[in-house]
Amino acid sequence: MAATTHTVTNQPPPLVGYDVFTSDNALTEGVARYVADARLGEVRGELRTLGQAAGSAHAQQWGEQANSHPPVLRTHDRYGHRIDEVEFHPSWHRLLGHAVTTGLTAAWTRPDGHVRRTAGFLVWSQAEAGHGCPVSMTHAAVPALRTDPELAAEWEPRLTSRVYEQELRPPAEKTGALAGMAMTEKQGGSDVRANTTRAEPLAAAGEYALTGHKWFCSAPMSDIFLVLAQAPGGLTCFLLPRVLPDGTRNSFRIQRLKDKLGNRSNASAEIEFDGRSWARRVGEEGRGVATIIEMVAATRLDCVTGAAAVMRQAVAQAVHHTAHREAFGSPLIDKPLMRNVLADLALESEAATTLALRLAAAYDGDSEQDRNFLRLAVPAAKYWVTKRCAPLAAEALECLGGNGYVEESGMPRLLREAPLNSIWEGSGNVQALDALRALQREPAALNAFLTEIGTARGADHRLDRAIKGLLTELADLEGIEARARRVVERMATVLQGSLLVRFAPVEVADAFCASRLGGDAGAAFGTLPHTLDLAAIVERARPVVDG
Repeated sequence: MAATTHTVTNQPPPLVGYDVFTSDNALTEGVARYVADARLGEVRGELRTLGQAAGSAHAQQWGEQANSHPPVLRTHDRYGHRIDEVEFHPSWHRLLGHAVTTGLTAAWTRPDGHVRRTAGFLVWSQAEAGHGCPVSMTHAAVPALRTDPELAAEWEPRLTSRVYEQELRPPAEKTGALAGMAMTEKQGGSDVRANTTRAEPLAAAGEYALTGHKWFCSAPMSDIFLVLAQAPGGLTCFLLPRVLPDGTRNSFRIQRLKDKLGNRSNASAEIEFDGRSWARRVGEEGRGVATIIEMVAATRLDCVTGAAAVMRQAVAQAVHHTAHREAFGSPLIDKPLMRNVLADLALESEAATTLALRLAAAYDGDSEQDRNFLRLAVPAAKYWVTKRCAPLAAEALECLGGNGYVEESGMPRLLREAPLNSIWEGSGNVQALDALRALQREPAALNAFLTEIGTARGADHRLDRAIKGLLTELADLEGIEARARRVVERMATVLQGSLLVRFAPVEVADAFCASRLGGDAGAAFGTLPHTLDLAAIVERARPVVDG
């Protein structure tokens, strides 16, 4: 009889069949903090249902299938007609359809809409991140379109609809629609004022024909796109539909889909406008950046949220694995050094989630103070949270050892996704310089930011010292551009510390202030002071699996 050599032991069960929402203490507590009591039960119920779906076996399978079968460009149909369509795996449509039907594009139409949407986006993105691009673009297009009441009246009901319709059809025939964006060009990148795409006025008021090329077009299968082009009066924002009102296809040439590092289930394209591409002006000529900036700001919040989602899923996988994997006689999670690593990762994840929810609550507040706070807090958060995502994902992968380096674990997909949000909607330097402009030109923004962090003064001496140090940095304008990253990093960590001191358990706030603000940590994760209550931090981050 042959010897049995392949008995599987000491392997963790898959992290499946759990509620992604209720297993995340930082998220559930944040929702309770900001949602009005009268609606809290309703919102919790929605998010629990979404969390159970996100942690289910079928949603995880959808994510794997969508990434294993990337989108395919179909330039022509079988008869030779130009169609310029992108074909997706059915699982991608299931993910995107579920996001739309659960209200992840409907924040503008509901009370506490941004908090509940940010929480939902954080939960559902953990099933698969690539489909989040059209969700984000569709959501963010609304404030830009509101600069033109006529366009907003036509398109906002479709963009905020809970009906997912994937086919390209005449706008009048669609209840639900998706939006994309095409701003950057190969010669300019983030410098959109260098764009060369031309917009020639047509006979009808507000109508133009576009000619040019876009290096990155997000969500190219969408129904409409917000596009920047040079009109006679300067750089201007336009709405370009894929299907014209008479039912014919607009001229929208997809040249190729990008072969990306990660985010592979999502299509990003190079597109061409050939002089017959019909568009409607949004806002005034020459005010393109001012018109589209609200869309950019909203998508930057989604970058923070998307990074927080990757972080949370990476931490959940690492904690789950080490809780079930034994080495040298006991579970890995009980080893002092592994516990230090896990606690450090959990701190970073909780700080990211807490900050994302605070930004969402400011969007819901919509006061002058909230708007001024967001002007600085969004670029600072976008800079720092997205920067922390990749090293966290790499360290979490290492917690699984060789198992984490294998595709089947899901960790490589998280690691490839991790750099995306740092690049999307303006890379690190763009965010730092944007915050610097606000510091120099908008004193009300700085006042609002300082008021926010100042509410925690006196609660922790390390936070107090960090606030004092930040004020010293801000008072010195010499070489400020070269120091922009340093200043913005400090702004973000001080803001996170202020939020955690006010709202997180004492062990979390203590560890964050000691390591991130007090300097009592090394350069790598897992270098927290050993005297902290690390076991409580790790247990707080542990996902709970049913049964």
